[in-house]
Amino acid sequence: MSHTDDEPRERRRRVNAVKGALRDLNIQMSLLNRQFGAQAELKEVDWSCLDLLNRHGPLSPSTLARTAGLHPATVTGVLDRLQRGGWITRERAADADRRSVTVQARRERNPELYRLFAGMNAQMDQLCERYSDTELELIADFLRRTTDAGNSATDQLANG
Repeated sequence: MSHTDDEPRERRRRVNAVKGALRDLNIQMSLLNRQFGAQAELKEVDWSCLDLLNRHGPLSPSTLARTAGLHPATVTGVLDRLQRGGWITRERAADADRRSVTVQARRERNPELYRLFAGMNAQMDQLCERYSDTELELIADFLRRTTDAGNSATDQLANG
């Protein structure tokens, strides 16, 4: 077997190693989020919606449902729990359509969330110190592209 015959095999091995590492990361992040939710007294789906509102809000409930990939009725229950817990506010629009509602995270509660994530954030800061600026840019690009691929695959599954 020549050297060139090994190259495609080595490439597949490396690609499979990346995919395996991403699966491991997905599992670990799910475990972390579950623990985080338990500490914050939030269901996993509630935490996901709150995080989306913190990152992209304020949003209408229908936009949040679409973004989270949830049925609107499910989002109504999530928002009810988040509002009871003091994590969000719902505001009626002042414009012509008073039925429209905007949901906003109560950012004054964010320090509670940051405290829970402090350990992970400190470990990530330590980890990132090992990489050059160029490497960090490459990693961030890879993760953004991975997110885009995940969004595309999610849309394909949702739309049959």
